[in-house]
Amino acid sequence: MIEINGACKNLGDKHVLKDINLKVNKGSIFGIIGENGAGKTTLIKCLTGIFKVDEGEIKMDGQEVFENPAVKEKIGYVADQNQYFPYFKIKELIEFYKMTYPSFSTERFKELNKIFDIPEEKRIKELSKGMKMRAALMLNLSIHPKVLILDEPTSGLDPIIKKKVMSILMEEVAERKTTIFISSHHLNDLERICDSIAIISDGEIKYVNNIENMKENIKKLQVVFKEGISADIGSWKEIMTVEKIGRVYYIITKDYSKDLKQKLYNHGVMFAEEINLSLEDMFIYSMEGRKDNEKILA
Repeated sequence: MIEINGACKNLGDKHVLKDINLKVNKGSIFGIIGENGAGKTTLIKCLTGIFKVDEGEIKMDGQEVFENPAVKEKIGYVADQNQYFPYFKIKELIEFYKMTYPSFSTERFKELNKIFDIPEEKRIKELSKGMKMRAALMLNLSIHPKVLILDEPTSGLDPIIKKKVMSILMEEVAERKTTIFISSHHLNDLERICDSIAIISDGEIKYVNNIENMKENIKKLQVVFKEGISADIGSWKEIMTVEKIGRVYYIITKDYSKDLKQKLYNHGVMFAEEINLSLEDMFIYSMEGRKDNEKILA
């Protein structure tokens, strides 16, 4: 559905995106995570055709996105800061979207507005940040997009509305096979809804994996040895980092298996307990200490 091949983008003299290669399947939810300034928003602006890549290509359903109205009318885009005309009323924005997107459904908007409850007579300048985000989500869901691209879509939303947004996105995928590409700092939200994630750092994709595979392979082991740790354990290919607190060693794996656990017991482990990591934990371990990171991001 979405194919990014060798995409590079410079802004001024800065190389913001460097040889980005990604594939996102139809009807899946793909998350992109990274530190501030890593290149997430620039990648999203290239995906939506706002920016033209300097090298490489970005395609949806086999067609280039940039300067392609036939592709763009199938893309919904919710930015982290929604810059709508401040004096427009919501009802005027609805008319604007109807003129711009042939597939826009007023009925769908009204159905969503029963949940989000924004008066159509309200002007954009009268809305809070959270209300603007709700309006943007409703408008872009109402075009029945084939691809929905979201940049920090829960920013400014209260917990109740945020939960409803997550449910609506999952329903959109289940019922319409919409493809969703989402960037967020709220990693717990991404963990709930994403099929796969990519980590971007300094303009490069460092890691791509299915969420379930990550949970199976990246674990924290709480370990006690009978007579101290074997000196070479930290260099095992299955292990990312080893930390010691008192008598207890904490081992972060990048390729966990029963064979690895047995291998540890063969090296004098007296006790070992598996601790599942959240997506946020995995991200932190992957980004802290660049030399150690290369073990997981290779």
